[in-house]
Amino acid sequence: MNRLQCCFAVMACAFFTSAPSTAIDRKDVLEQMRKSRPQDMTVLIDKPDAGGQLIIGIYGIRKVPNDPNLRRFQIWEESPADLNIYFESVNCSTDGPVRVKRTATSVYVRTLNPGGPINEGNLEDHLVWWAACVPELAGRDPATLREKALSLGFSTLIPERQELLPALAP
Repeated sequence: MNRLQCCFAVMACAFFTSAPSTAIDRKDVLEQMRKSRPQDMTVLIDKPDAGGQLIIGIYGIRKVPNDPNLRRFQIWEESPADLNIYFESVNCSTDGPVRVKRTATSVYVRTLNPGGPINEGNLEDHLVWWAACVPELAGRDPATLREKALSLGFSTLIPERQELLPALAP
């Protein structure tokens, strides 16, 4: 071993065998993040999950300057073991209501039917869409909003579908 390799070996040994002066506990970090929820966050889902609660909220809703039908926002997804923040968008137009949901590995483009049937599979999408497009109805059960959808010009007959795309970049 030459002198440089020996020096690196000694430094590596010292680094990996010495106890860190302040260890960061994952639970502490998650608790700090939970305590720092955004002020403008609206909780859309709060339900029991393995070991605690699953909380999904929306915040930072803003209109896209060049298109009055588009909204951008963040989704706060908090579980007992993790906290994720996603950057998403929706189209609020009567002829193309869509939610674009991004995860680390995929992009979901979901065509929605505001005022249409609600089930376990589309509940989150509709809660997010209504919160972003009609903020005064944020958190209301979308199954009760058929008349409101009709008054806004939605047919309530749009076929719901999903396109799955790979995430190109984080």
